Amino acid sequence: MKEENVIISKGLTKRFGGFTAVDAITFEVKKGEIFGFLGANGAGKTTAMKMLIGISNPTGGEAMVAGFDVHTQQDAIKKNIGYMSQKFALYDDLTVAENITFYGGIYGLSRKQIREKRTKLIETLGLGEIAHQLVGSLPLGWKQKLAFSVAMLHDPQIVFLDEPTGGVDPITRRQFWEMIYKAADEGTTIFVTTHYMDEAEYCHRVSIMVAGKIEALDTPKKLKEQFEVSSMNDVFLRLARNIE
Repeated sequence: MKEENVIISKGLTKRFGGFTAVDAITFEVKKGEIFGFLGANGAGKTTAMKMLIGISNPTGGEAMVAGFDVHTQQDAIKKNIGYMSQKFALYDDLTVAENITFYGGIYGLSRKQIREKRTKLIETLGLGEIAHQLVGSLPLGWKQKLAFSVAMLHDPQIVFLDEPTGGVDPITRRQFWEMIYKAADEGTTIFVTTHYMDEAEYCHRVSIMVAGKIEALDTPKKLKEQFEVSSMNDVFLRLARNIE
């Protein structure tokens, strides 16, 4: 059986005046895949993601996300994906339980569904004792894990994570990736941008963007073999030198 592609991009492009931020990128992402979208800051990762999640209009090319067109069906895309921004997305002045309730409503869940999801999420994350504390009082690592769980609240086909582990400690980063693995095992596609090259090792496949273009795309193992290096950081450095 052929694996289903839930993201298909063909020549997707974004220009700002005379500057091309995303330059004709072409790739596909399979259902249940953890797809790493790598590159240095300013490489065009976030701009590309904004087009894919339906909040920025492409200036060229085409893409389908969860079966919907990024040019004409942005609202349908938003209903079928989850999104976690690199800046913490929940409300500091609401409690844990209130944030879950609020976003459940945004995602169109019924009151019964919200109650059930809220109870399960709080239990799964072990937040029972602090469910009625303000989110602003939580450590960053807990905030990030909660934000990821809230992005999954409506059982989206795809979850987009933009630099999700920035600023958290190594132990929390590992715990966060365990949550990602679990979601992928259950069939959710994970599209994650990061500039931590060691995190590329956790992905099924990775693309590496340099100056708006995808310059490499394969499994971490095959990329390391291709560039004859032992780490994804070395792949990135070799690739950057070759382009220079």
